[in-house]
Order: sequence, then structure tokens, then C-alpha cells
Amino acid sequence: MNRRKFVRNTGVIAAGLGTFGITGLTSCTGVKKKKVIEIVSTASAFEREPLIRPFGFKGGYMTEIWQTAAMLESSSGIKKVGLCSQSVLWSDANVFATHPEDEGNALMYDITRFALELIKGRKFTTPVALLESIIPEVYEFGRRVTGREDLRKTFILNSLVGVDNAAWLLYAAENGFTTFDEMVPEEFKPGLPAHHDKLASIPLMAYTIPVEEIKSAVEQGYFFMKIKIGQPGTQEEMLEKDMERLTAIHKAIGDARTPYTKDGKLPYYFDANGRYEKKETLLRLLDHAKKIGAFDQIAIVEEPFPEEAMIDISDIPVRIAADESAHTDTDALERIKMGYRAIAVKAIAKTLSMTLKIIKVAHEHNVPCFCADLTVNPILVEWNKNVAARLEAFPGLGLGLVETNGHQNYKNWEVMRTYHPYPDAEWANTRNGIFRLDDDYYQKSGGIFMQSPHYTQMFNI
Repeated sequence: MNRRKFVRNTGVIAAGLGTFGITGLTSCTGVKKKKVIEIVSTASAFEREPLIRPFGFKGGYMTEIWQTAAMLESSSGIKKVGLCSQSVLWSDANVFATHPEDEGNALMYDITRFALELIKGRKFTTPVALLESIIPEVYEFGRRVTGREDLRKTFILNSLVGVDNAAWLLYAAENGFTTFDEMVPEEFKPGLPAHHDKLASIPLMAYTIPVEEIKSAVEQGYFFMKIKIGQPGTQEEMLEKDMERLTAIHKAIGDARTPYTKDGKLPYYFDANGRYEKKETLLRLLDHAKKIGAFDQIAIVEEPFPEEAMIDISDIPVRIAADESAHTDTDALERIKMGYRAIAVKAIAKTLSMTLKIIKVAHEHNVPCFCADLTVNPILVEWNKNVAARLEAFPGLGLGLVETNGHQNYKNWEVMRTYHPYPDAEWANTRNGIFRLDDDYYQKSGGIFMQSPHYTQMFNI
């Protein structure tokens, strides 16, 4: 299967001090009588999962995704393993562009290993507090190993997903929590008030996905699809390619119907990953959408501009969503003030701890959230679904949204599915573009508390 597995205990790495450049990391409140948990040992491992074809976005292409695992052991003798699907291209395109693909992945994995060494011997009461305590040093280490003073915060957060997930599982086990609802601290519950019985399953249509495949997805029942725009080339070349693709897509599926929208038409969800350098360029694309009759179907345009451009978008006549630019809760608030009217949250890319903080800010400002993917493995899909299942319904739809595109991109997806504790559960699989969530799903929390033998055997657990 052309995969290699490495298992390594983390070694001692000298740490430097630094800041994460944010003010939103404050201590978790509202937690009463939680156990003090001491981490006595840590370890890490990874697997390389090849992709079916080069996966294109942000003007680049990935060929494989590293699946990393982090093991934490408490002084009680409890061991838990958290998972992470790395995405160097998504989290920092500059790192991806300046290093070979393997090297970029190795750099992120080194940051994970550093974090695991850093928390050895530490005590914590909540995973949120643990994350807050290590981010400054981890960020400074990340800057050093990548050689980038401008390292994006998402690169660090992506590296910490497995560590954070293991901490949540340890926290749940130590405190006797058996469901996701029990595990979420009280201060974050207002942002997660729902228990949807349906989630729209969002596939991803990258640059290289043929239009016929998009049409086929609609025929299979998918109705809310994420379409990558911002194709490679100059700004003019990019715009021309994007207009041509929008025309082809609308011609192929514009007349399709769905029972999940008020007007019965398919909603369009475009993701530019910061490729549009100016507002005027995006407005030209929207004008083209009006010309071909596709404009009214645009539900979301995600992350159109480079985050450093700091463009006020309050006058753009479609719902603009922040994704990677909303690294933290503080960044999310800044984007909301700039006119962003939705936030794509990624418990599987920015850690569950940071995601809960982002959702809290968004909820307080009446900004809807939805869950986007990072082309993660089947178990991490369930972490994302646990959040999506509890977010308020997305405007214009009577259900929640969760993107999952691993089935489209991993060469060994069907093998990876066997690592899921409940691979054949009705709620674990998309049917006609929908995840159907029943009482069994909520009782089992998507299986996230059941440790997968495939990953635990990496640590002889």
C-alpha cells in the first residue's frame, strides 16, 4: 500500500520563550471540581497516507497526508491516543512552497514531538488550560525550526490536534465523562445548543475534479458542495479559469433540486483559500455569476483574501466566511468586525480547545459556524461531526453542515475506515448526501471514546 509507519518516543528538545501574538487565550472558567491530571509520559507515531491524485488548492498540490498519533499517560495509569491529519499546504502555504513535501510534514511532526516533551510532568484540569499553557513556547519553537518569523498560527494549531485530542480523552476518562455533551465545559455549551438528526455531508471539489464527477455527486444525493476557486496563475489567469469553471459547473448542476433549501436550488460554496488579492477581482467573479444566473445560489464564499490584506468586506453582497484567518478566538472576533458573516470551524485542524473558544465568540456575535474538513481520517471526521451536530442550523437550511472529503482523496480510504470503532454504523456513513444521527450516535458520541486498535498498537497499548 506504499505506506510507512514510524513510532518514536519524543526526545528532549530545548525550548525557547515567545508569544502566540494573541490576547484571547484566557483561563477556562465555569469548571467545578475537575480532577487535577498529571501527565507522566508521552509518545508519538505517524503513518503516511498516499492520495488518489495530487490534491490542489492555494495554488499548490499535495500528494500524501501524514497521520500522526500522540499518546498521553496520566499518573493514574490511563493512556489515551489522539490523532491528527497534517496539512502543511493549508496551514502555511509558505512553508509548503519553501520545503519539499516530506520535509514540511517532518517539520510539523517535530513541533508535535516538542509539544509532547513540553507537557511531560505537567498537571492540568482542562485541555483548554493545558493548550493555553504551552502555545507560546510551541509557537516560538515552530518559528525556529521552520526559519519563519511569520509562521502562521494555524501551522502550530494543526500540529497540536493529536495532543489536544489525547488530552480531551484523558480528561474525560479521569472525570468519568462518557459522552461529548458531558465532556464540554459549561462555558462553551451555549454555542453548541443543538442535537441535529441530520447533517449535510459536504464533499470537496478541488481544481482537478472533472465537472462530470461533480454532476455525479449531485446524482448520488450530495447537494451542498465545496468548490475550490483561486486556481494557479496570475490574478487575471486565476479569474479567467474560475469564471470558466463556474460556468461549466452551473451549466451541469444549476437545474438540480434539493428538499433542503427554501427555493429548492443547490447552494454553492466556494473556497478561495486567500487567493484573491483584491476585492475588485472577487466582485468581477460575482458579476460573472450574476451574468450566468448563478449568483443567487452562492451560499458561502470562504476565505477569499490573504489574511494580511485586512480587507473590510461588509459591502460584498454574499456571505463571506473566515477559515484559516480565524486562527484563534481573537482573530475570529477581528474578522467578524471586518464584516465576515460565517466562520468555518475545524476541531480537526485548530484543536477542539481552540475551536470551542472560536464558537463561543461567534455565538456571542450571532455569527453562524459550520464544520470544514482538512481531508482527515474517518475517526477525526467523528470529532468534527460531534461539533457540527451541536451547532445551530446554518441559515437557509434546517440542518447542520460538515465537510468530509477523505473518501474522495485517500488512496486507502476503505482500509482507513476499518480503523473506525463503528465503521458500519448508519450514522458513520453518508446516505444521499446526509449523515443521519440517531440516539445511538449521541450515546456513542460517534465512537470517539473508543480507542482504535490500529492506532493504540503503535504504542503497545
